[in-house]
Amino acid sequence: MKYLPLVLINLTRNKRRTILTVLSITVSVFIFASLISLPALLDQVLRDRANSLRLICHSKAGFFYMLPEAYRRQIEAVPHVDAVAGYSVFMGTYRDPNEQIGILAMDDDHIREIFPDWEVSAQAEHEFKGMRTAGLVSTTLMKNYGWKVGDTVMLRGTVYLVDLQLTIVGVLNGEAAGPRIIFKRDYMEELLHRPGTVNLFWVKIDRSQSAPSVIGAIDEMFANSAHETVTETEVELIKNEMASNISLLLSGAKFLAVIVIFTIGLVAVNTAAMAVRERRHEMAVMRAIGFTRNSIIARILVEGLIVGVTSGALGCGLAILGFEVLPYLSGALGPLAMALTLSPRVVAYSFMIAALIGAASGFIPATLATRGDISTELRAL
Repeated sequence: MKYLPLVLINLTRNKRRTILTVLSITVSVFIFASLISLPALLDQVLRDRANSLRLICHSKAGFFYMLPEAYRRQIEAVPHVDAVAGYSVFMGTYRDPNEQIGILAMDDDHIREIFPDWEVSAQAEHEFKGMRTAGLVSTTLMKNYGWKVGDTVMLRGTVYLVDLQLTIVGVLNGEAAGPRIIFKRDYMEELLHRPGTVNLFWVKIDRSQSAPSVIGAIDEMFANSAHETVTETEVELIKNEMASNISLLLSGAKFLAVIVIFTIGLVAVNTAAMAVRERRHEMAVMRAIGFTRNSIIARILVEGLIVGVTSGALGCGLAILGFEVLPYLSGALGPLAMALTLSPRVVAYSFMIAALIGAASGFIPATLATRGDISTELRAL
């Protein structure tokens, strides 16, 4: 505390330099905290799906190869299978051709049973089954486009270049469903004049322990057929189809976060060194009148710590605020935005790094500037 008045005077000598240094470290802390939090995204998605009772059965050749609709009845006969629904990708746009919406066609008879997390009401499911052009829309899209239940919307297909007219009869939980629209698969077949095929089947099983036996039974049933299948749990699907790409992305994010912190740290140290060089004469005089080298270094170290701690608090606060508002500003990310969180551990690491940058920016140049002989320093200046 005895150093504080002099420290504050020194910090306000060049207000512009101090403010710019604080802002540069603040931005670096914000970027570091944001990037280093990305690994939590994959972990959260996998945790959310760990206890799922849903399996995905798709063509062995890939997701965009079709399977016969007749497979559904055969899969329903497999022991431990409670419900099956065919699922086809449509995709499309509403008004802006550059904003693609996830539009998917689905069998209408087991929606609430297979997807309880969508929170579709019994009334909405009843209307969905009874209306040819019925659609279920996520709360995210309802909010983005200002739609309400009962509205009729015209969509333009992108995978299939046909117009799709839908009447909204219910909503899907936006966090679980993401930004998507569900409509009846038989309506899609009518539009495309291509009945009897699906992209994949969603399979609801009785309990998670049944998954290995059901997967083996389904894939063995269609082995050596014209349309062989691969059946997976949701967790396996995410890991197999996304994990390698996401891991590469997350590794790149971590590397970039380290580079940003390292670069800004060098800038902060260089800026502090410039400030210390300007005060070499002052420090030499202080040493000449009785101030010890350690006391001078301590004063400059406190200056750096104040800059670092202030920057860390601002950067962490900005990151926390950004993660709080992200779900409201990034509706297109759907549940991915919800999964992005800033953990207390990341906040602590970011704050500590900012404090270390501030301390290093004061300690290193002060140590170098005071290691020379007093008379030499006074003559040189």
